[in-house]
Amino acid sequence: MALGFALYHDPRLSADSTISCAHCHALNAGGVDGRKTSIGVGGAVGPINAPTVFNSVFNVEQFWDGRAATLQDQAGGPPLNPIEMASKSWDEIIAKLEKDPQLKAQFLEVYPQGFSGENITDAIAEFEKTLITPDSPFDKWLRGDENALTAQQKKGYQLFKDNKCATCHGGIILGGRSFEPLGLKKDFNFGEITAADIGRMNVTKEERDKLRQKVPGLRNVALTAPYFHRGDVPTLDGAVKLMLRYQVGKELPQEDVDDIVAFLHSLNGVYTPYMQDKQ
Repeated sequence: MALGFALYHDPRLSADSTISCAHCHALNAGGVDGRKTSIGVGGAVGPINAPTVFNSVFNVEQFWDGRAATLQDQAGGPPLNPIEMASKSWDEIIAKLEKDPQLKAQFLEVYPQGFSGENITDAIAEFEKTLITPDSPFDKWLRGDENALTAQQKKGYQLFKDNKCATCHGGIILGGRSFEPLGLKKDFNFGEITAADIGRMNVTKEERDKLRQKVPGLRNVALTAPYFHRGDVPTLDGAVKLMLRYQVGKELPQEDVDDIVAFLHSLNGVYTPYMQDKQ
């Protein structure tokens, strides 16, 4: 755990030692960076919005297109991605880490065989598995505390169900279990289609998966603006209206939208930060 925490926050995994995993997935900011798309080494602009790292252990697969089957696979992507952390190889990264005797000793305690890309990503993944956010007001309500939700939030939850939002946003994190296209009920105008827009098809090469993205989990969604894989919807109100229009085929009164947004705020859970000096 301590090792994974250290590596998650270590900028030496990037080519110029300026960007760590936490740079785009800040644990004090909803597990995201708050940008439309992330900024990499040298100011490189990424093609897609950074999803939250919180509760990612519950995703069926990682990244918007699901190209990583496990958290460990995911952890190995950004360090070697030329527009993210931009390191040329694990050997390049390891050469820097080898110069840190304290980290090296800590690493050898857990992995006697020493530094390797596989071991580094395993340590990061084990830390990421702890990044869960239970005890939201919604969780407390589900456990029987009727006062945990406001009347507005309860109404919003009913609207959430009535409008079949839970069809895709179900399970422990209210999403993260399937890949769906945007525009089920009404064609969505993407404008110029980018490689990132192609989504799941980039992985499966199946035409039926074109424009499908992983359904994001909704836990802590009030903290993770801007929304969708393009990061082009700045508010939760706007995100709800877009989903209603294109996925449900409805336009609801503003009061109903406000109620759904209030319910979504009840999904903010509690992250207990890892203490570096914890034994």
